[in-house]
Amino acid sequence: QVQLVESGGGSVQAGGSLKLSCAASGYRFSSCGMGWFRQAPGKERELVSSISSVGSPWYVDSVKGRFSISSDNTKNTVYLQMNSLKNEDTAVYYCAGGCRFNFWGQGTQVTVSS
Repeated sequence: QVQLVESGGGSVQAGGSLKLSCAASGYRFSSCGMGWFRQAPGKERELVSSISSVGSPWYVDSVKGRFSISSDNTKNTVYLQMNSLKNEDTAVYYCAGGCRFNFWGQGTQVTVSS
């Protein structure tokens, strides 16, 4: 049984930083990689960043230069370091795994205020 558990969300002022973590059990993301999605109120869920099975990162344009994805295979955990946060980064953040992102965590709220 695959389980993904996110942590690290919270409230921060604009310009601040947060680091999200996603611990996986029952799934080794070294096989198909992992992704971080977010969903803001009234908006569709979007892929924010992903890391491939060989560690190659990808970022949506709106977070390039501010967010950094990394993984620790020994802990089967993927991280999303978020710097220079903006109000528009406010959303529920989800990690997802599987070759078609078919495994999902429960989400963690990130709130950025001015």
